[in-house]
Amino acid sequence: MSRVLSVWWDGRIAGALRVSQQGEMRFAYEAAWLADAARPPISCSLPKRPEPFRQRECRPFFAGLLPEETQREAAADALGLSKGNDFKLLEALGGEVAGALTLWPEGETPPVDNPAVAVSPLDDAALGELLDSLPARPLLAGREGFRLSLAGAQSKLPVVLVDNNVALPAPGQPTTHIVKPPIARLAATTENEALVMRLAATLKLDVAPVDVRVVAGRPCLLVTRYDRRVDGAGRARRLHQEDFCQALGVLPEHKYSIEGGPAFKTSFDLLRRVATRPAIATLALLDAAIFNVLVGNADAHGKNFSLLYDDGDVRLAPLYDLLCTAAYPDLSAKLAMRIATKATLDDIRTTTWPAFAADIGMSAPFIRKRVKELAFAAPDAASTALHSLANAGLDPVAMARYVALLASRAERLAATT
Repeated sequence: MSRVLSVWWDGRIAGALRVSQQGEMRFAYEAAWLADAARPPISCSLPKRPEPFRQRECRPFFAGLLPEETQREAAADALGLSKGNDFKLLEALGGEVAGALTLWPEGETPPVDNPAVAVSPLDDAALGELLDSLPARPLLAGREGFRLSLAGAQSKLPVVLVDNNVALPAPGQPTTHIVKPPIARLAATTENEALVMRLAATLKLDVAPVDVRVVAGRPCLLVTRYDRRVDGAGRARRLHQEDFCQALGVLPEHKYSIEGGPAFKTSFDLLRRVATRPAIATLALLDAAIFNVLVGNADAHGKNFSLLYDDGDVRLAPLYDLLCTAAYPDLSAKLAMRIATKATLDDIRTTTWPAFAADIGMSAPFIRKRVKELAFAAPDAASTALHSLANAGLDPVAMARYVALLASRAERLAATT
């Protein structure tokens, strides 16, 4: 049984993740990685140092690479593992994760991405069967030849595109897209997320590109991975990223601010400390905070915001997982990250924005102005977003309902300025 996982980054070993007989994890950087000033730390919460990091220090980052909640439980069941065994789950799933890292048993070398190795597109029936299997086998857990992991509590499948058709990756090949089927217990989530993501893009927010694919008669979201860069020859390279929980050393199960997870104050402070251009990064996060209020997304927690590391540049990653949770009465209305002291979307008033400004260290008049700009632009932008999704196979009744809901929310938000 493996007791050491080598942590690879761009063809070199950055460090080793070890587990003791008692199940205690430790992470230590490789000496050569420490000696190379050009090689960065793998996380803001794990700065380069010769001493190993104990489990309480390194678990937030490494556990943060794994699926969450029911997805983690189902993956563990499919693998015959305990859901609390981070190390064994990483051993089984950690060959392709968010960011630039890959984890392999000590002594093994990651498969080299070989563009000459052809992968075949999946036909509609085969892709439909894979998506149907995800509730019992998230991320293809336990399927021979695949070691895939993504954080989050929603079913999803990392894939590549071949001639614009979905395919499973070859060994060592970075995935470039994510297929997200609809959430079974909630109505029309693909319509909801597609519209909200396109609305964000129409309002000029930096957001992961999304398209819609109809698979076996149901619409699914196809998300372009922002942590991959594809060169002119079509070869993908992994870019590093980490979510705010990982960067701040917060366990994924504590991702909500009420449980000790990132709040807006700590998130803005993080960007001011580590972003290459803090002013641009903090303005982008401000827009994200306002936008989530605008669309009624109460579930924007610390794992829904990330840092992207790109050739020495550190910035707020494009936004992702944007959903109008207010469309679902059964979902909690409590904000995952409070706006000043306001705990729900409906609590926000005119007095909220000056308090929020003081909390995050920004100008109150500027924030009010930006709230007003986004609120007044949103109805027309929603119509534009709707038009961009015409003929995508989405439910027109659900789309019209969401557009009307977003317009109503924009009117309410404008009244708070």
